[in-house]
Amino acid sequence: MGPASQDAVARLGEVERLARAVGFAARAHHSQMRKDGRTPYVSHVFRVCLIVRHLFGYDDPRMLLTALLHDTLEDTDTDLDDLLRLVDDAEVARWVALMTKDKRLPEAERENDYMSRLVQGPWQVIVCKLADMADNLMDMKQSGGKKPPRQLGRLRMYYQWIGQRLPAQAADAYRIVGLLLEQTEAAFGISADQAAPSVAPA
Repeated sequence: MGPASQDAVARLGEVERLARAVGFAARAHHSQMRKDGRTPYVSHVFRVCLIVRHLFGYDDPRMLLTALLHDTLEDTDTDLDDLLRLVDDAEVARWVALMTKDKRLPEAERENDYMSRLVQGPWQVIVCKLADMADNLMDMKQSGGKKPPRQLGRLRMYYQWIGQRLPAQAADAYRIVGLLLEQTEAAFGISADQAAPSVAPA
């Protein structure tokens, strides 16, 4: 088998692993809907994967897997053992865990714990989180609502926290999310000086 064939076999293996993750995410999120009550929730994780690949320009299969699976631990019955069996990659499972909030904690403590862990994680996780934020912002822009969602202030807070420890590899993605954030806030009549201030995670 020549180098070209070996490369094709490797790429086929990566695509098959991503395809398994797509099916897993679809089954795990099958009963969930987005906030509009009409759109299947799983469309969000598919779009986050597309943003990582086509908007931010990263084709690392581990990042694409993390994007597809980033809400499974937090929002479904999936546990870490399920993820490890699916992806056979402890690093991917760890990245998904870093993107998972501990719902046992009170809200303020939960948010602080979440961002403290996330911003100290690998740059790949930061990029996946920025893709998650980008999709949520695009969703808000397209909603046509007049009242700014509560989540918009939270995304501004996440953006500011991430900016305090921004890895160089995530700089372009960060700039794109900043533009989306400004556009979304403007769509709801929020000026830059009205944007929610941030408190850095402890």
